[in-house]
Amino acid sequence: MTSDDTAVLRVAGRPVGRYVTRPEVPARLSPRPCLHPVTTLAGTTVTEFGPADHLHHLGVGVAVPDVEGYNFWGGRTYVRDRGPTELDNHGTQRHTAFQLRDPDGFVEELRWIAGGRELLRERRTVAATELAPTAWALDFTFSLTNVTPAPLGFGSPATNGRPGAAYGGFFWRAPKEADAPRVFTAEGEGESAVHGERADWIALTGAGWTLVLAGATADTRRDPWFVRTAEYPGVGSSLAHRERVPLAPGDTLVRRIVTVVADGTLDGGEAAALVRKAVTR
Repeated sequence: MTSDDTAVLRVAGRPVGRYVTRPEVPARLSPRPCLHPVTTLAGTTVTEFGPADHLHHLGVGVAVPDVEGYNFWGGRTYVRDRGPTELDNHGTQRHTAFQLRDPDGFVEELRWIAGGRELLRERRTVAATELAPTAWALDFTFSLTNVTPAPLGFGSPATNGRPGAAYGGFFWRAPKEADAPRVFTAEGEGESAVHGERADWIALTGAGWTLVLAGATADTRRDPWFVRTAEYPGVGSSLAHRERVPLAPGDTLVRRIVTVVADGTLDGGEAAALVRKAVTR
């Protein structure tokens, strides 16, 4: 681990991820703690931070475009019957403290602030585990508690009228390469086949690397996958796919995603075997 503002995840003594609690980005990008760079055990970077195509894509983290009308995703807000619109509605995820910090993980407390008040309190647990000489797993859990006296609704551009744009929740922005990555599940292959679908796991393979994401709880597995490969490489778990998700005062929403980070391009059998090992550890 490093300073109060950063933490370095290590697997078998090798640094594999840098976690920044206070990234220096403008307010309109919805500042939030994130992991970048994340690498394979051989050192290949598998994240991107602030790319030109989407400046508000910040490595690996949690981002939600609509929490009771506030934008914790960054960039423009999709407004029904108007489309993407610049609004002064951006929220910030503020690091409060690390409850635990070890070389292989941490437990963090955060506050989600917007409109001059705290909406959510988050407990985030992140752990890195070796799976094989060429693969490790990132175990990422976030628990969001409504600390306001009224219900909060989680939404997405899809719930606000833009079909197919149900992004929001855990999100991994992968590096853009000369060729679009391959994306597949046990049931289908290609962006059009897997986007918006539920699957136990989903794999993204690029030039010498593979990511395999899996929901590690029943609630998380019910969330469909948000996938982009042609426009940019990114995969996330859709928190609000077709309908807004309500959270009553004092209630807590929990999601857990485990991601296999591997060197090389895995096939379906290899991806399934590694993700089973990662989730059942």
